[in-house]
Amino acid sequence: MMTIRSSISQSLIGLAFFSTTAVFTPTATAETIIGQSGNVRAEISYDKPEEYQYKNVRLKIIRAGKTILDQKLPQENEYDRPVGNLSGQENNLPVQDLDGKKEPEIIADFFTGGAHCCIYSLIYRYDNKSQKYIKIRHEWGNGGYQLKDLDKDGLPEFDSRDDRFAYAFTSYAASGYPLQIWHYRQGKMIDVTRRYPKLISNHASELWQTYTQIEQEGDDGKGFLAAYLADKYLLGQGEDGWQRVQQAYKKSDRTKYFADLRKFLRETGYFR
Repeated sequence: MMTIRSSISQSLIGLAFFSTTAVFTPTATAETIIGQSGNVRAEISYDKPEEYQYKNVRLKIIRAGKTILDQKLPQENEYDRPVGNLSGQENNLPVQDLDGKKEPEIIADFFTGGAHCCIYSLIYRYDNKSQKYIKIRHEWGNGGYQLKDLDKDGLPEFDSRDDRFAYAFTSYAASGYPLQIWHYRQGKMIDVTRRYPKLISNHASELWQTYTQIEQEGDDGKGFLAAYLADKYLLGQGEDGWQRVQQAYKKSDRTKYFADLRKFLRETGYFR
């Protein structure tokens, strides 16, 4: 099953592959990603890779014609690359109101490189009291996100997945992921997935369909069963989910798998 989030991951992986295979020149050239909303304009500038390293990555925020912030961004390492808008608009920096306070936030997204990892966001909001921009960092793992107004209230949600399920029971390629939806409110990211039962139910159905398909092709499907059960817990249907998973999975390691799965779901907060 190809999901929006997996397609984002693949596109980022493709970009990483291109950057590691392209022939680079001795002299780096500067590039800029730009976004604007109302009187707020943001720019991320950086030097194109030399030996695959992104250098001099800076964020500049101009508000009402005045430069409020102009500083080097805190990359984990020089291989972290700015990716612009994860919704697919290249060289477009997301600048929009995330919390309804009539003041746009700035989202600086980074991809750390590698086959499967990782994506993180630096989100900047303007603080009227200090007249400065304050940032938080949010980790997305392999999956990334898309900004969508899921409840049609005029504010976007971060439509993502729970990347803690990667490799938890099987290989990365055979892993499934529960749905995760986030709000940005008062300078914090808040998990609001349970507010969207219809979306969770649809997602659980997709996971089950994928499990059925790959199980017929010879895979044990443990990764997708785990994600399906997590979705069922989000719906308050954990008991029903367990019955279905236990009826479906008949492999010789079923006792250990069920014990590991129960422990993992408890540790990740799906049930107590």
